[in-house]
Parts: sequence; C-alpha cells; structure tokens
Amino acid sequence: MALTDKQLIADLKAGKRSPVYLLMGEEGHYIDVVSDYMENNIVDASLRDFDQSVMYGKDSSMAAVVDAARRYPMMSDVRLVLVKEAQDIDKRQWAELEQYLKAPSPQSMLVFCYRGGKLDKRTAVYKAIEKAGVVYETPKVYDNQVPAWIRAEVASHGFSISDKAAMMLTENVGSDLGKVANELSKLYPLIGGNTTNGSESANKGGVIDEALVEQQVGVSKDYNVFELQAAIGRRDALACNRIVNHFAANPKKNPLQPVLALLYGYFLKIMWYHQLENKSDAAKVLGCAPVFVKDYAQAASLYPLGKLAACIGYLYDADLRSKGVRNSGTVSDGEILKELVFKIIH
Repeated sequence: MALTDKQLIADLKAGKRSPVYLLMGEEGHYIDVVSDYMENNIVDASLRDFDQSVMYGKDSSMAAVVDAARRYPMMSDVRLVLVKEAQDIDKRQWAELEQYLKAPSPQSMLVFCYRGGKLDKRTAVYKAIEKAGVVYETPKVYDNQVPAWIRAEVASHGFSISDKAAMMLTENVGSDLGKVANELSKLYPLIGGNTTNGSESANKGGVIDEALVEQQVGVSKDYNVFELQAAIGRRDALACNRIVNHFAANPKKNPLQPVLALLYGYFLKIMWYHQLENKSDAAKVLGCAPVFVKDYAQAASLYPLGKLAACIGYLYDADLRSKGVRNSGTVSDGEILKELVFKIIH
C-alpha cells in the first residue's frame, strides 16, 4: 500500500524519523501538507534559528545542502534541513548526494520537496534515497475526482458537505487542491459553532451546503455550470435559457472557456455511461457521488451516442469561434454559448 500524507505525519508524531525524505509528485498540495507539518513541528520554535535550515533549489547547490545536513544540531535533538522546490537543483548535481546517503547523519532530517514531477527512479541517487530513508510520491487527483476529494477532506475535519456544494466548489475553484483546501478552511469556522471573530455561526450543523458556498465563495447556487449541465441533461429548454442568459449578462464571472471544458467532460461521461456493461460501476467510473448516477442515466436516455458525438462537434466549433476562428469578432461569447446550448438540446 502506498504511503499517504496522513500516515507519514502520524509516524512523525510518534517520533519515527528518517534521515532523508523525498516528497515528490505532480500534486503539490500533499507535498505542502507534509512539508508544512515538518517545518512547524520537528524543531521547537525557539530553536529553529539554530537547528532548522530552509533552502530553495534554485538558490542552492547540492554541496551546500549536504553541508547543512552534516552539521550537528546545536540545541535540539535533531537538525531539520528542508529543501523546497528541489526540482530546480541542477540534475547533474544530484549524484553528489549519493556519498552522503551511504552514511547519513542520524541527527539530521534532510527533506527534499520535488514538486511538479518525479526524480528518475532508475537513477542511483533515487535508489540511494529509497534505501536510506522515505520516498513519498503524491497521488495525482484528476478533475473528475475533485468532488470526491473534497468530501473526504471535509470528513477528515469532522464535517460534511453536500454533493451539490462540492460540485459548486469544484466548478468555481478548479482542480488546484491547494486553492480548494484554502476555500474550505474559510468555511470550517462557520459550521463548527463559532466564527473566527468570536460570533456564533449561522450553521452549527457541521454541514457545508450550497447556500454557504454561495455566500462565502461567491458562486451562485442557481446560475453555475453544474446547474447548466443538469438542465442540459434534462433537455430543459427554459432552465437552459435562464442560465445562459445570466452567463451572457455576466461574462467576467462566467467565462466561456471553462464552461466549454466542463461540458465536454460531461458529454464524455454520458458516453461512458452508455458503454458500461455493468451500470452498478457507474459512480466509480464517472467519478461522481452515487446520488448523481440517476442524472447520467436520464441524460443517456435523452442523448444517444450519435447525438453525443454531434454535441462534442458543437463544442469544438464553439471553442474555435471563441478563439476567433470562423468568427469575425462581432459575435460575443454569450451569443456563442446561447447558440451552442440551443443546438445541444434541440
């Protein structure tokens, strides 16, 4: 089983430390969670000037990093050397770490935060790190997995979030988990009994709902891409027109490109549902909460595969027109969206 950020932090809390850590992967949020814990908890705050070094890859050589790791702690029982943005260290210098890893200082914690990629696992230095310490590879979270990640993240704080609220957050904030976690951190005080300013919360039930997301994050619970996609799935012309007219009247808050991307993903999922042999696997395959499977089933009944292929063609054409291809510049993004939705639902 792959090591998780929570397991790694639990080991550190229990006093289980390794002389070297490599935190790597495309999902920077998990790297930040672990490295922030290390930076704020391994060395006592009063001793950090003596026994904690925070270095940055673009400003540091591997020789300087190793030198810092070789030093004995002055007042603490451990010396923390935290190397952020380690991917910026010249690749040719990583080999210089191998000699140190043959006998790493047991009184140092050397931590590399390698964001946006992975150290080549075929290299000798990677194998040396793996042998001497801990390698934590962050899991990639794809766009369709973000709502489920939000639900799990909220649950880990002892709260819950409605499925629609999770979708609204995903659509408004995107798939950057760091930004999503930051938005959630603003909501927790409002559902836990007291707000950050000491006044009582309006929602003490521990539930993040659509109204709270609308109020605090600034996304409308009635006029968002989730509602548009749901209306398209029902082929509800009245609801579609109401939402696209709102988008057209508020173009800065509802830019066309993210709408097109999300609708493209939506139609792909309906295609996947069509082709599922076992519909009981739908929630897992589609990356949605089970409660939404019935909506995809309804959409699949209204959109056969041929119509779905045509809809994707309409999206492609709308994307080109929004970028100036086959568009003289006189047609606004709002008009392009209105025409697109009309073609889709008729």
